[in-house]
Amino acid sequence: MRLVSVVNQKGGVGKTTTVANLGHMLAMQGNKVTTIDLDPQGSLTISLGQADPTLPGIGEVLLDDYSIKDVTHEVRKNMQLVSCGPRLSELEQMHQGSSEIANRLKKILRKMKNQDFVLLDCPPSSGFLVVSALYATNEIIIPVAGDYLALHGMSHLIGTLTQFEKSLKLKHKTWIAITRYHPRRKLSKDVLDNLVSHFPGQVLKTSIRETSALAEGPGFGMTVFEYRNGSNGAEDYKKLALDFTKGRTLQ
Repeated sequence: MRLVSVVNQKGGVGKTTTVANLGHMLAMQGNKVTTIDLDPQGSLTISLGQADPTLPGIGEVLLDDYSIKDVTHEVRKNMQLVSCGPRLSELEQMHQGSSEIANRLKKILRKMKNQDFVLLDCPPSSGFLVVSALYATNEIIIPVAGDYLALHGMSHLIGTLTQFEKSLKLKHKTWIAITRYHPRRKLSKDVLDNLVSHFPGQVLKTSIRETSALAEGPGFGMTVFEYRNGSNGAEDYKKLALDFTKGRTLQ
């Protein structure tokens, strides 16, 4: 079982899009996949067609007496969603009792032994929820948009992750996924080259091209494979799933 946090402190870089579409493609390839919406905004929950914000979710599991089975929804063949839940927002600013909550999340994930992949969609922050996700998982995917602002934010994010790993004596396998990529723009190519230069062996081989299908699908509760299969976005996420499972990166 691979436990994966999808993180970036910057918003709008495609974290939720990556969790939804990568998760769906992994499931379509025959893997058993659980996606967990760890963002109080609930974007993943909505993107996968579970739009009721009053339903209990991972927040209620961590704070109340709900079991993980109570908040797990079968959303696609081979694919489950653990929704966010109304109480998740209370955890983002938590300090007292935080280690107990983080340990609880870790234990919950370790019990999902019948799953091949567990993907956590983290909020765009470096708060308690992200720290808990990192503590509970052993791999990280960092979606990075193909622009210089995103590149600048990477240095800060990698520094934060390094400090976290050092303080807790953890080591994650870290992958970088290029999103919102424009192959005809020199800027996008420069950002890609820069990332490969600074993080050799970590940038997944396929870049996700900017496409309207990826932006529009979530509004209908659909992944790109349901909304517009055959589009650039669908082809790219299909290849990215293979990159991720086989460890194919740019050197």
